[in-house]
Amino acid sequence: MRYFIVDAFTSAAFGGNPAGVVLLGMDGKFPSEKVMLQVAAELRYSETAFVQQNGPCEFTVRYFTPKSEVDLCGHATIATFGVLRQEGIVGDGASCMNHTLAGDLEVNIGEHVMMQMATPQAIDKPLDVDRLHRIMAGEAQRSWPDMAVEIISTGLPDIIMPVDGVEALNALRPDMEALSELSRELDVVGVHAVALTDDGYTGHVRNFGPLYGVPEESATGTANAALTHYLQRQGVISCPAECRFLQGEAMERPSVVATNVDADGIIRVGGQCCIIARGDLMV
Repeated sequence: MRYFIVDAFTSAAFGGNPAGVVLLGMDGKFPSEKVMLQVAAELRYSETAFVQQNGPCEFTVRYFTPKSEVDLCGHATIATFGVLRQEGIVGDGASCMNHTLAGDLEVNIGEHVMMQMATPQAIDKPLDVDRLHRIMAGEAQRSWPDMAVEIISTGLPDIIMPVDGVEALNALRPDMEALSELSRELDVVGVHAVALTDDGYTGHVRNFGPLYGVPEESATGTANAALTHYLQRQGVISCPAECRFLQGEAMERPSVVATNVDADGIIRVGGQCCIIARGDLMV
């Protein structure tokens, strides 16, 4: 099995969000779940994608954190199809099918890899917003914007939480144990916090998912797609629209995540990626 270490949502090494990518080849069988978990734990990235090729532009991808399998991972998908492009397995202009546990998703290959997300859903669950704010900021911030907090999914559910400006965003210091418990109760991945801006980006964002072993993530495709749907629901953007989100600043791994939503409400998310290492797994 060939493996790659890829920085997604950046064009430069050591930026963006790193992911592992393991190519199994044409009709290659997936290893056991135990082995895939062990590989993900060995590589130590938030997600590792295992890629089975079913046809010239058709793939099945499974995603593993160091602790468990997840239905979908945006940055690992961008990394996967960036590898497939750079290895010459798919060409520029290709439209690929990605079979995932979250559904069958189209991926378009070009200078940016853009992936179609699952149909967006607003999930109606009781959410104690005051409790959430205490978990995320303690007593450090007492002012919050007059915008709803919602659970949104475009393949994976996240709590979308607006904050009042970039300074307040950078001041967040979540109680990771309490956030894990809240995430477990609500059956969400974690919290995606956003400060809306007018500095060339739609917003600056931070993402926290300690329940899945990811205290903070430097670029999150699925959560930014969910955020795009949230901004539609809040009337911040219209349809069609294009967005750019800056993530990873607090981790010194700046990432630019592009999203677009078409007139039919279909959301795509994407960006560039950079391969920084490759090798063979001797298992």
